[in-house]
Amino acid sequence: MERIFISRVQKELAAERRALKEYIQGDALLRRFFEVFLFEDLPASDRRADEVYLDQVDRCSIYIGLLGSEYGFEDSGGVSPTEREFDQATAQGKTRLIYVKGSDDKNRHPKMLALVRRAGGQLIRRRFSDVAELTGAVSESLADHLVSKGLVQDRPFEEQPCPGATLADLDPDSVSAFVRRAREQRQFPLSEGASLADVMTHLNLLLAGRPTKTAILLFGRNPQSAFPSAELRCMHFHGTEIARPVPFYQVFKGNLFKHVDQAIDFVLSKINRSVGTRAEGPQAPTQYELPKEVVAEAIVNAIAHRDYSSAAAIQVSVFADRVEVWNPGELPPPLTPERLRHPHSSIARNHRICEALFLARYIEKFGTGILMMIRESAAHGLPEPEFEQRAGEFVTTIWRDWLTPAVIQKFDLNARQQRALAHLKAVGRITSGEYRQLTGAHPRTSTRDLDELVSKGLLTKMGEVGRGAHYLLSRKPDINRTNRTSNPQPEIGQKPDKSDTGNVASRPPTRSAKKPAGDVPTVPSTKPRRKLDKPVLVKRSAKGPHRGQRGARKTPKRK
Repeated sequence: MERIFISRVQKELAAERRALKEYIQGDALLRRFFEVFLFEDLPASDRRADEVYLDQVDRCSIYIGLLGSEYGFEDSGGVSPTEREFDQATAQGKTRLIYVKGSDDKNRHPKMLALVRRAGGQLIRRRFSDVAELTGAVSESLADHLVSKGLVQDRPFEEQPCPGATLADLDPDSVSAFVRRAREQRQFPLSEGASLADVMTHLNLLLAGRPTKTAILLFGRNPQSAFPSAELRCMHFHGTEIARPVPFYQVFKGNLFKHVDQAIDFVLSKINRSVGTRAEGPQAPTQYELPKEVVAEAIVNAIAHRDYSSAAAIQVSVFADRVEVWNPGELPPPLTPERLRHPHSSIARNHRICEALFLARYIEKFGTGILMMIRESAAHGLPEPEFEQRAGEFVTTIWRDWLTPAVIQKFDLNARQQRALAHLKAVGRITSGEYRQLTGAHPRTSTRDLDELVSKGLLTKMGEVGRGAHYLLSRKPDINRTNRTSNPQPEIGQKPDKSDTGNVASRPPTRSAKKPAGDVPTVPSTKPRRKLDKPVLVKRSAKGPHRGQRGARKTPKRK
């Protein structure tokens, strides 16, 4: 904390000096950096007054001189304490701030007028007429002092120098890798052999020869030593909600370029993928359930546009039904989550970071990334990503399947069915027995619930009736193709359920059965039934038919 010495003539400007001390001590910012000394606050002492106040000048770092009309007491040399204090501060190289009361010098003591003019020849002095003007002028000067020393910044975060950092804190390998990629992708003009200083200067990442905060974030050896929250936290949950213990949790450190690659690899390692054949080349193609470019865009956007002055970190969470990317900060006006879904301009929060990511072709600068995410998700049969502003953080949600909460709500399902769908998203399949155990439903109720989910196109029944029967979540492409009227196609390697009667009209006509002999009543039905080759004869019991025999055909008595 810096010490301020306020000098004045003892018989004049006492109220101004006291008000100035109270103002500095009451200001939320200034009191964090300064403490104020007033001569009248000292206790009684047997030391000479001139020794005391000159000693206090030596101990301060900032000298504030309040000059009025009076010159004050003169010592044997004809010099007042106020002028002695000014000379001492000048000799010691202190920061000097001079404030002169009054708009003119008509009534000023000749020696005070000479001091005012001498001070004005060495530094800029300010005039004031009352306490309000004085405190405002001093506040402005102290703020400039803090900015000049790097204690308070008036530049955007990314343009501020990183305190204590030098070029030695940059990783040459990271810089070389960037230059190589930027030359390949954007015809970057500097060669791979360019010095660190030349590359940083070209990218506007040096200030007075010192790396800026952006330089450390992009290329630093250990950015987290200066910015502890500049890390990326990745979590994997088996279900659809946050739950402890977290099955898999990893924190990535290092520079921002490493964060991009590490986070993308994390997400792709936790979602489903399929491997094709080598029919078109020596390597079998790999296809992920989520488009890789959609995942990459969400992560790069978070890194490019987060608020790096926040103590929060970027968080990537993989759930059974979605991927969420949280980054500290809000959308810059006039952008809103809804406007992102329409053509819009690119408005960067961190221009220097975005420029480096652009040169490495991690991003474009046309505001097209969000529209690409929406387009690619639709092309893969997935819902549109969601964009929300939640409590000072921007959240991007990429849905892994088409059964989002909004879609499920439209089907008017009961609580048991909703719980079963959540279970299926986490586990992948369910049997009727597991459904009863999960929901506590009666067998008839569970059968009715599952049949309803199948009829609505949410589930696909697989396997024969019995122990082999189970249910899977239906795939959205199948639902779209059949308009929810035909049987969804089973997964590869699984047998379709032969007992399912989902769409009779789409089936080939069955062979006509012969008309049975005799007068056997038939029951009209829209569902296919097993044709009877012969009438079924049921013998009555001696006491008449029981409930299972009612309506049975009588057997004629023999005579």
